[in-house]
Amino acid sequence: MKVVVIGGVAAGMSAAARLRRLDERAEIVVLERGEHVSYANCGLPYHLGGVIEDRDALLLHTPESLARRFALDVRTRAEVVSVDRERRTVRVRDLRNDTTYEESWDHLVLAPGARPAVPPVPGIARAHTLRDIADLDAVLAALADGARTAVVIGAGFIGTEAAENLRHRGLATTLVEAGPQVLPPLDPEMARPLADELRARGVDLRLGAQATEVLPEQVLLSDGSLVPADLVLLAVGVRPETTLATAAGLALGPHGGIRVDSALRTSDPRILAVGDAAEKQDAFGADTTRLVPLANLANRHGRLAADTILGRTAAARPAQGTAIVRVFGLTAAATGRNEKELRREGRPHRVLHLHGGSHAGYYPGAAPLSLKLLFDPEDLSILGAQVVGADGADKRIDVLATAIAARLPVTALADLELAYAPPYGSAKDPVNLLGYLADNLLTGTTPTVQWHETAGPEVETGAGVEAGGAAVGPVLLDVRTEEEHVRGHLPGSLHVPLDELRARAAELPTDRPLTVYCQGGQRAHTAVRLLRNLGLDAANLDGGWLTWSAGTAA
Repeated sequence: MKVVVIGGVAAGMSAAARLRRLDERAEIVVLERGEHVSYANCGLPYHLGGVIEDRDALLLHTPESLARRFALDVRTRAEVVSVDRERRTVRVRDLRNDTTYEESWDHLVLAPGARPAVPPVPGIARAHTLRDIADLDAVLAALADGARTAVVIGAGFIGTEAAENLRHRGLATTLVEAGPQVLPPLDPEMARPLADELRARGVDLRLGAQATEVLPEQVLLSDGSLVPADLVLLAVGVRPETTLATAAGLALGPHGGIRVDSALRTSDPRILAVGDAAEKQDAFGADTTRLVPLANLANRHGRLAADTILGRTAAARPAQGTAIVRVFGLTAAATGRNEKELRREGRPHRVLHLHGGSHAGYYPGAAPLSLKLLFDPEDLSILGAQVVGADGADKRIDVLATAIAARLPVTALADLELAYAPPYGSAKDPVNLLGYLADNLLTGTTPTVQWHETAGPEVETGAGVEAGGAAVGPVLLDVRTEEEHVRGHLPGSLHVPLDELRARAAELPTDRPLTVYCQGGQRAHTAVRLLRNLGLDAANLDGGWLTWSAGTAA
């Protein structure tokens, strides 16, 4: 059996290595257009910033090392220009000497990856991308030429990582994002602390702005401003590389990626597709697919493609899209759907916000941790989660991603037995507390109001009156301390500290509902239970002042 793999790196090399481990006699040829076939592309921004000092640390294998260890025939600078399905051949151009030849195959694996999206902006040819070692070397060469200023276009995961690392190198860095927030996979109230962190670390963040022209030493933005730019880095997303698949007549999916079944087979069962070029089954939509360009899925699907070729039972799990990124001193992580997506889809959902700590507060070094969870109010399935903090975001998002994969109902989070010792967590871990919050909400123990509902007709932010003089809308009640209230509060709030609330409950209006808030939600929960036990109509402002202030600022 002869297998030809088009494209190396995560997906292609995972397929080739797995094939060899399972079948010593197969002939395995890997054709890679670039100079390097196995490298850590997720580490590129960190070598750019000097965090990973040794460039060679990014180079995981060479054709020679792969030949020694796995008996693979790996050819770099080998560009496949066409696929002949009928004859089972590919035409290959050797980019070193500009000659072409044919290579036969019994099974073909397409792992061409994705190409950077390039907007039609005048002068954009001057902009660099950061997808492979050649891109990295080109950026490093520009820096060696004395670049002192940089503009990064796009504030997604790669853009924010690049901006951070360019600042580490001492460049005056501007980060330009057309949307209203950084890191679009997050919801606005969760992304706001990351925008604040970027600005605090010296990044000139321009939200709601687009690059309209790239000039020799500047970038012109849509607001008319000119930003100095010795270096321009483009990070506005990627598009699946489907040129070969399209020319070969393979079916594409609704998002422009290669259509595959659960065993990674294309519309031609002899040809498989893996990695960023292939669409993934969506974990949250029946018979729907999505593009999920993540390294963990590329590695996993390369392995599964090898199993399929060798006749093993293989099925790719639907993709959740679990991702994480560091932004200077903060970490942001997400899995599943965000609230923006659920609203666009018209899907019913409930929202929980929680502000806790990375570990026990009495143990030194505890850092704030903000969590958001979305769940289905009917079947209680978890639809998505987001975590932001200086420490502990990674393990919480992994627990929540695992809960989604295991199809645990949101209330089951309360009963998860998670590792605890003061340096590592709390006896009531933030993940457990999300389960408590869900139970309180679903049982009516503590109704909640979302931060964005306080700005609309549902909640009045002042002592509103109707034309006839009658008060309308809920009353906002701040139960924090005097010092906290003075530092900032929702406009029009009454203020009664929690420890005085029982004695002063008679001062509160009884003809209007109360929306109670504290800093993060816990004290307001206690206040709501007290007030409801006294017969008042009270609800908790979910996430408290921290979520409201971040959301309204965003």
